[in-house]
Amino acid sequence: MSNGRKLKDFYILWSTQSLSQLGSAMTGFALTLWLYEKTGSALSTATLMICTYAPYVIMSIFAGAISDKYDKKKTMLVCDALAALTTILVFVLYKADLLSMWHLYAVNAVSGLMNTVQQPASEVAYTLVVPREYYQKTSGLQSLSRSIVTIGNPLLASALYGLAGLDAVIAVDMVTFAIAFLALLLFIRLPDVSQEVRKEENVLKLAKEGLQFLKEHPMVLDVILFMSGVNLIASAFDAVLPALVIPRSGNRIYGIVTSCSGIAMVLGSMLTTAMPKPKDRVRVIYLTMLFSLGTENFLLAFSRNPILWCIGQIIGWMLVPVMSANQNVIMRNTIPVELQGRVYACRNTLQFFTIPIGLALGGFLVDNVCEPLMHANHANGLLTILFGSGKGSGAALMMFVLGVAGVVLCLTSGQKLKQYRYTEE
Repeated sequence: MSNGRKLKDFYILWSTQSLSQLGSAMTGFALTLWLYEKTGSALSTATLMICTYAPYVIMSIFAGAISDKYDKKKTMLVCDALAALTTILVFVLYKADLLSMWHLYAVNAVSGLMNTVQQPASEVAYTLVVPREYYQKTSGLQSLSRSIVTIGNPLLASALYGLAGLDAVIAVDMVTFAIAFLALLLFIRLPDVSQEVRKEENVLKLAKEGLQFLKEHPMVLDVILFMSGVNLIASAFDAVLPALVIPRSGNRIYGIVTSCSGIAMVLGSMLTTAMPKPKDRVRVIYLTMLFSLGTENFLLAFSRNPILWCIGQIIGWMLVPVMSANQNVIMRNTIPVELQGRVYACRNTLQFFTIPIGLALGGFLVDNVCEPLMHANHANGLLTILFGSGKGSGAALMMFVLGVAGVVLCLTSGQKLKQYRYTEE
């Protein structure tokens, strides 16, 4: 059988789900622009993302157990439909001129909860439709699509938002959702899991099984905990970036700078699909993150030129798909498919619980510490020479702090991860 036929279901699922992710990301980006225009606060826009990620912390372990108990396809369809309803609610409130930031926070929390349940089911679905020998290739393709979404959503969203408003962006989101929903409903048949999960067992017991698996596999657990530290710094970066770019260059440049991370990830994804199996996947994970965190933050901190910001984004994000693919291969090869839903969900809680903390911390420190500090700094002081003056200089100072924190994290965690060596025959 040809590669194309073996991966037919994967290609349908991957392409349509990626299209839907593009639509959802466009709406999220447009809402960030709308909220920053209303408030001018880094913390308020960071809170929007916090509400999306908070369900990972609260519910992800249980969501994975739910995913393992019930049909993966039905779980994905129900979660996608409910998330779409929240987007429609935003549209109705916006057209009625009733939309406020509190509505967005609540809607994002519900949408994030649906994604919390859908994501582990989706991970298992990809495992079920992909032959084992294609794990690295398909992981690279998934990274490629995420990269294209990262490139396209800020450019398309900022252009469409500027020309036709928030309602036009939401309309595109709904069209892409419909395509993905119908493709999954009508054209994807997921094979049965070899060991049917016992439906009489309660969700709490199944969740504990996921945690127990991680406890018995310290290499997987330590990689996850290292990535939680990376996510803390990366999410603080996400909160700081609009406060650095928008006051100095505006929404259009912010969209361009944001899209450059996607360009970098496309290049990294192409590298991932073409590269041979590394000798040690764990080593690849922490060395790629050392390079990323130890370059981009410093370049953005000390530069005030959009071209250098774009270069910083490309340098910082190029190796992220390489890291992601290697972690994905370790997870898929180590975790039995009948346990993957609950273990992936435990991974989500442990690896992503730092994201809302980082978003809140980054936004708070920019608004309440770094910007006031730079405003009070003498015009000829060292901090002004290094990070500039006016609104945005505090965000530059925060970028420098994140760069130092990233290097320290990777060097210290790398010493622990060196004890592990993961290769395939």
